[in-house]
Amino acid sequence: MKKKTFGLIGTISRDEVRRETGGEFRNLGGALYQAATLCALGEDTRLYARLADDMAAEVEDMVADWTAFRRDGLQRHPGAGNRVSLTYPRRGERVEILHEAVPPLDPEPVLRNLAELSFLVLVVNSGFDLELGDWRRIADAAPCPVWFDIHSLTLEKALGRPRAYRSVPEWKDWARGASYIQANRKEAACLLGAPESEAGPEEVRAFCRLGLDLGAEAVFVTLGKEGALAATSSGERIVRPGRETAVVDTTGCGDVFCAAASSALRRGADPGEAARFGVELASLAARSAGVREIFELASNIGRHT
Repeated sequence: MKKKTFGLIGTISRDEVRRETGGEFRNLGGALYQAATLCALGEDTRLYARLADDMAAEVEDMVADWTAFRRDGLQRHPGAGNRVSLTYPRRGERVEILHEAVPPLDPEPVLRNLAELSFLVLVVNSGFDLELGDWRRIADAAPCPVWFDIHSLTLEKALGRPRAYRSVPEWKDWARGASYIQANRKEAACLLGAPESEAGPEEVRAFCRLGLDLGAEAVFVTLGKEGALAATSSGERIVRPGRETAVVDTTGCGDVFCAAASSALRRGADPGEAARFGVELASLAARSAGVREIFELASNIGRHT
């Protein structure tokens, strides 16, 4: 019998990060943040993503020592890969420009492998990652828990210009049947029909109720430096990070939270415990920049769990 693997659907990107408070970084990113964290924690991880020719050698070099990484979910793409510019202003939301995007994933390899999966995560990295109809085929057939990270679903599907936040009337079709749903406060506001604002405490709770009504076992809302909220039918728990430290780069912190919390859930943790572990690793991730650094950080944690 084949060993069960952790399935991850997303998009690999090349990120160009600039912070107005200082610091510029150019790194591979996207779903590699989750993959790095999962592999470092000892999860046999199969990443389903388009691997563009212009990134293939760099990706192969990056994952060479990720012994838990499974390459057979990667679908080669002969064109250019996703390239993203991310600017973090001194105040307010980050500005994202998607310069190029790979085509949506072919769902057939995922469907063929579903019986081998112990857990499945979909992270919407670009908004072009997967067609809704294909996702419904996968999610409806999945025999394992499913985590849905809303992420860039709330950004307009645009190339070459700053992407505005948008309402997503069809988001419930994406989230239906997911065991776990993740969003941040801005994304929650978009799903509640208010993309111009950020969800406050009452709006966050309203979003969580909607997610639970869709059948989710837990809804997670990341709160930035305030930690994260885990909501279930029996109540909610807010997990605060430990002592505050200097932030180097927050890119990928929500991805690290997703991977760490879902790994904890797969190992039997309850949602509150999973959120605590996710916040712990995400807080550490903010002190560094890049996927390689995240892998090293998570590996140190993984050796003691």
